[in-house]
Amino acid sequence: MSKICGWLEGTRAGSPRMSDPSAGIRLMGDRLGGLSSSALQYRLGAGCATAVRATPGETEVCKDGGLLLALAGRPTWSDAALRERAAHTGMAQSVLHAWRERGHSLLEHLHGSFSIALLDSDRGEALLAIDRVGTHTLCYARRGSTLVFGATADAVTAHPEVAADVDPQSVYDYLYSHMVPAPATIYRDVWKLLPAQYLHLSGTTAETGFYWSMPYDEAAGDDYERHAARFRELLEQSVRGIGTGEEVGAFLSGGTDSSTVAGVMARVAGHGPHTYSIGFDADGFDEMEYARIASSHFGCRPHEYYVTSADVTEAIPRIAALYDEPFGNASAVPTFLCARMARDSGRTLMLAGDGGDEIFGGNARYADQEVFERYGRLPGPLRGVLDGVFGNLPDALAIGVFRRARNYVNRARIPLPDRMEVFNHVEREGASRILQDRLLSGLNPHRPREFAREVYGRTRSTAMVDRMMHLDLKQTLADSDLRKVSRMCELADIDVRYPLLDERLMAFSAPLPANYKVRDGQLRWFFKDALKDFLPQAVLTKSKHGFGLPFGLWMQQDAQLGRLAKDSLDALVERRVVKPEFVQHLLERHRSEHASYYGVMIWVLMMLEQWLQSHPQARLDT
Repeated sequence: MSKICGWLEGTRAGSPRMSDPSAGIRLMGDRLGGLSSSALQYRLGAGCATAVRATPGETEVCKDGGLLLALAGRPTWSDAALRERAAHTGMAQSVLHAWRERGHSLLEHLHGSFSIALLDSDRGEALLAIDRVGTHTLCYARRGSTLVFGATADAVTAHPEVAADVDPQSVYDYLYSHMVPAPATIYRDVWKLLPAQYLHLSGTTAETGFYWSMPYDEAAGDDYERHAARFRELLEQSVRGIGTGEEVGAFLSGGTDSSTVAGVMARVAGHGPHTYSIGFDADGFDEMEYARIASSHFGCRPHEYYVTSADVTEAIPRIAALYDEPFGNASAVPTFLCARMARDSGRTLMLAGDGGDEIFGGNARYADQEVFERYGRLPGPLRGVLDGVFGNLPDALAIGVFRRARNYVNRARIPLPDRMEVFNHVEREGASRILQDRLLSGLNPHRPREFAREVYGRTRSTAMVDRMMHLDLKQTLADSDLRKVSRMCELADIDVRYPLLDERLMAFSAPLPANYKVRDGQLRWFFKDALKDFLPQAVLTKSKHGFGLPFGLWMQQDAQLGRLAKDSLDALVERRVVKPEFVQHLLERHRSEHASYYGVMIWVLMMLEQWLQSHPQARLDT
């Protein structure tokens, strides 16, 4: 994936100037990462610089008078006049023309996956933005009147004006969310753009906003046959637009999304694609059976690999080092191994099925939370009675059905989206029990939930499932899954695309009636019903799983993996990050109670320490 970086130095008198701009932009470019075939192109201006690291055909970096542009990805115009101009003058010149004519409103007409930086050194003006889905990332920092930006936080902190100071608040946010949720980064006063967000800097005034939002429409009509036909048409258009040649493969977990992508590839190409599947020799984790069913059904050319605990031990330091922030999604390991298998067998591009759950209603919590939402629709007097009877029921009486009733009432009284964090490990333990005292001063334990509330409340719908999907598009997808798949493909030196996140599919799915997404507890009702004669029945009816990693179990069985985990946690204690009592409690519960549940937090802590070890420039001082 192509990536951008650069800076705009302020026009204020006395603003510092980069002593060697050429060396500075190259250093920032080196911190972007990228595929082995990518190269850095850059342009320098008066007190500003832009750069793009990309493979050929995915880069636009140019200078026009006092304007500098860095444009990465595969953007297109929806505006006919701009599209025609781009055909004649190139995409970069059409963007500069649109900027002069329309300012930041140009973003409303820019589509596809992209990141963009427009710098006007004469006017002290800048525009940063990323695409509607968040397939591209862009971080930024303001230091005085200087704006620094980069696709990775590491690139931003490579600028001499931006210190790599780890923010204790972001350490807490990471432990809470297993990644650092946007708009924060792991570094103090370095920020990330959210999907479809822009930053407009004019002089000393910076404004952020959203140029697009999911077009949910609760008044949308119910026309199943027309919707189903259009859905299939859009699926084929999306895959056909990416291509299905011999260089293209597909992730295949055996789930609904990956099976759909592989099946549509087979239909478009007229033959089954190369598919890549990962298995685990652990009860409750292996889905290879379903991947084989889908592969056979569509005539795919399957490639399989069974992950071992030794693979995990070897991959952990490499994965931690690649990320620009601590990243605690354990399924990064099988994703990397799957992508590496594809690269080793000659593929240069992978299609991934990510996104279907978040636009068609596929996550189990959508149905789970509907059960609790029904409580809020009860008449007020009845809720008052139930609150009084069950809400404060003492433990001595909370037995059997009465205990379940108390738990239900107490959870139902918590509004969404906070209710989804009832079982969050950090929420249950509390920051003061986990973190050492030096990190607690000024800590806001509510910040992860505040971030979630902002996205949930910004949704253009009052339907619960739409609001939850809108939140998941940001947190589950942009903050976690896309970063997982994109970066692990990068580590394997292979490119990746996401056909289910084609904007046409997103614009189609958003206004579908809410009960098309979740109907009577059935997830993805419309998606599955519209494809019931296309997908294998076993895939349609299987429970959701994914590339889950049996780390908690393997940590008990593999001495080397267990030692790596324990040594990492001990090192965090030595760094005065986590309390020794909490580490001891966590390891004891892992041994004696529930290896998989407690293994999740052990993994998250281990990856924090591994990241700190691989980023010696990152300073965690208070």
